[in-house]
Amino acid sequence: MKRLSSLFLVSLLSGATTLGAYKLFIEGKDNRTSVVTTAPTNYGKAVGLSSEAVDFTAAAESTVHTVVHVKNVSIRTVSDPIMEYFYGSRGGQQQEQIGTGSGVIISEDGYIVTNNHVIKDASELEVTLNNNKSYKAKLIGTDSKMDIALLKIDTNEKLPYSTFADSDQVKVGEWVLAVGNPYNLTSTVTAGIVSAKARNLDTSGIQSFIQTDAAVNPGNSGGALVNTRGELIGINTMISSQTGSYVGYSFAVPSNITRKIIEDIMEFGNVQRGILGVEGGELNSKASKDLGINDTEGFYINKVTKNSGAEKAGLKKGDIIKKLDTQKINTFSELSGYISTKRPNDKVQVTFLRDGETKSVPVTLIKYDLVNTEFKGLQLEDIDASDKKKFRIGYGVRIKEINSESLKPYADQLKGNIILSVDNVKATDLETISKFLNKKDEGQSVNIQMINKIGQIVQIIL
Repeated sequence: MKRLSSLFLVSLLSGATTLGAYKLFIEGKDNRTSVVTTAPTNYGKAVGLSSEAVDFTAAAESTVHTVVHVKNVSIRTVSDPIMEYFYGSRGGQQQEQIGTGSGVIISEDGYIVTNNHVIKDASELEVTLNNNKSYKAKLIGTDSKMDIALLKIDTNEKLPYSTFADSDQVKVGEWVLAVGNPYNLTSTVTAGIVSAKARNLDTSGIQSFIQTDAAVNPGNSGGALVNTRGELIGINTMISSQTGSYVGYSFAVPSNITRKIIEDIMEFGNVQRGILGVEGGELNSKASKDLGINDTEGFYINKVTKNSGAEKAGLKKGDIIKKLDTQKINTFSELSGYISTKRPNDKVQVTFLRDGETKSVPVTLIKYDLVNTEFKGLQLEDIDASDKKKFRIGYGVRIKEINSESLKPYADQLKGNIILSVDNVKATDLETISKFLNKKDEGQSVNIQMINKIGQIVQIIL
C-alpha cells in the first residue's frame, strides 16, 4: 500500500480559483450584474462575397485599442540534484519566469478578459495598453475549465472597450479578424473566415469552439476575435498544430460563453454551471444503424440523471433532442455549448423526437455540483443502489472520469473506485463532499480512503 500511496502522491495545479467577487454597475436585461456591453440584437451580415468587398479598416482600428498585452511573472524553484547530493538539500534556487499573451478590455473602467492559461501561476501581472501605458493588474477570478480569466487595472481615464456580439448568430463563412500580440508583436491583426462552429476538440473543458482560419500564433491567446463591425464574437484560445505555430486553423471561446463566465464571477464569485441531466451521444449513420433508428441528426439520450430537470420533465432513454429553445442541436458540442451559457434554475425548452413524434417540454437546469463535482482532476458522482449492494456499503461517491493530465496514467486504477472519505470526512453523498471540497484549496493535499474495483480499501494522498 505504501508503494500505491507514493505512486499517487501528486501536486496538482489550482483549478477554478476565485480570488474575489465584485458587484458592478451595468445591469443586464435579466437584472444580473454585468460588466460587458452587448451589441444590438439585429445582427446583420457583412456586405460582399470577397475580402475586396469588405472594409476591415474600421473594425481593425477600433479593436487594436481594446486589445492589451499581458505579462505574467511567475517564480519557479529549480533544484540541482548533483549539488544536493554532495552538499545536501538547500531548498533549490528560485528563478523568475515571464510569459506573455493578450487580453481584451471589456469596460471603460479597466476590466479585461483573457485566457486562464495566460495568467496561470502568476505572482505578478502587468498589462500594457495599445498607447504603451503599463499597469499592474489584479486577478478577479478564473475558470480553468473554460480557460477564461478576468483581470482589473485601476486607471483614472476611460478606456476603449469591446462590445459583445451574440456568438450564436455567427455564420460559417463570415469574415472575422483576430487581434493580439503574437511573438510580442503588439497590435497584430489577421483576417479569415469562420470555418466551423461548435467544434469539439475533446478537451476536458469547453467543447464548443469557434474555428477560424485567421492566423493565430503563441501570444495571441486571450486576444479578440471580432466581426467586421468590430464586435467581439470570441476569445482566441488555441491552435491545432504539431509545431506549436499556426498551420491553418485556430479556435476561440464563443463570446456568449465568455460573457456568462464573466457575469458569474462578478455576481457569485465563481462559475455557476447548470446541467440538463442527460447522457448520450450525437447521431450519425453508424450510430443510428447500431441503435436501430432512422434519424442521423440530433442528440440521442442514453441515460437520464436521477433527480435532474430532465427526469422531472419526463425525458427518457431513446429520446432524440432536436432543439434547445430555438437552437438546432445536431452534435454534442452544440448541446454542451448552449447549456454552457445557462445557469442553474434557468429553463430551457427542449424539443425532442420520441417514437417518430415531435414533443417539446420545459426543463429546469440543476446545479452541476448536485450530480457532478470535480476536485484535483477527479470527476465525482453519486453511487447507486447496485454499488451499495455490490460493495456492501451505505454511502460513497464514485470516480466517474479522470480529467487531470497528471493522473491520466493511473486512470485504469482510479476510474470506478468509490471514495469513502476525504481527510476523515465521510463522503455521505456528492452534495456533502462537494461542500467540503469547495472549502479546500486545489493546492492542498488531501487523504482519500476508497474502495477499488475489486473491493479492496486503499488510501491515497493527492
